[in-house]
Amino acid sequence: MSVEATCTEIPDGPAESPVAPAVSDLVTLARNGDKQAWDALVERYAPLIWSICRRHRLDDADAGDVGQSVWLRLVDQLDKIRDPAALPGWLATTTRRECGWVLRTAQDPHAAGYSPDTQNMPDEQGVTAEQELLAAEAHAALRAAVSHLPPRDRQLIAMLTEDPPLSYAEISARLGIPVGSIGPYRGRCLGKLRRHPAVAALINAECGDLSDVRRCA
Repeated sequence: MSVEATCTEIPDGPAESPVAPAVSDLVTLARNGDKQAWDALVERYAPLIWSICRRHRLDDADAGDVGQSVWLRLVDQLDKIRDPAALPGWLATTTRRECGWVLRTAQDPHAAGYSPDTQNMPDEQGVTAEQELLAAEAHAALRAAVSHLPPRDRQLIAMLTEDPPLSYAEISARLGIPVGSIGPYRGRCLGKLRRHPAVAALINAECGDLSDVRRCA
């Protein structure tokens, strides 16, 4: 069950979404020594790096090593970036290469590393990188929103998104609420998710870009 599929079912509510700084502004500030800008870059794009590591089936330790390596490479190359707006594509490409290097090294400890070129940000696979970024941002936003729900609401979302899905009768028995109350309760929970600032920002940009709630429960 995706947030996209339920957008028309969620009641409208007041939601004031913060305007996120442009990546180019964050890069400019970060290379001038602004720690808050650097932290904002890490917070914004760490889910992208993590999702690519998971796609390569790396375990937590290797994924952590890849993430650390990618950020260290960026620190080293930050002043050489010609087009800051292309940073997400560079991060995605660099992460994929690091993942490949980790996998090759596991088979051949003598495998050589590589040096990414930050002056010419890769535009190949640009669509893939953008999709990965959107999915990672949506995943992070939904996780944040779900974590702010009351425990009982989180329970309901988890049950509604189980695979295979639970029937309303099973949910009723577990939560001790009438079957007829589950639909309205579900609507209220999804409304809270939609009004969370992180999710609202993505919905307002493009509702169809949101990822699966099942992964956030």
